[in-house]
Amino acid sequence: MAKVEFYSKFMCPFCIRANGLLKKKGIKVIDIEASRNQVKRAEMNERSGGRNTFPQIFINDQHIGGCDDLFALERAGKLDALLAQ
Repeated sequence: MAKVEFYSKFMCPFCIRANGLLKKKGIKVIDIEASRNQVKRAEMNERSGGRNTFPQIFINDQHIGGCDDLFALERAGKLDALLAQ
């Protein structure tokens, strides 16, 4: 099963939505609450190529993007293949 890292912000509706999709697929995520932790936020920013919005999602260390990007992969039928790696 894929390693999914999820940089999140407390009570973020986009984080909740994206996490819900992953949970529905039976995926356990490594949730990194980065909004109140400057070290983790800087780590997220560096790993994502400068993105500051939440969530930022990584599957097997590959940057997927945010909630909209995750759902775009799902609509395109590509998400399951990434999660199966």
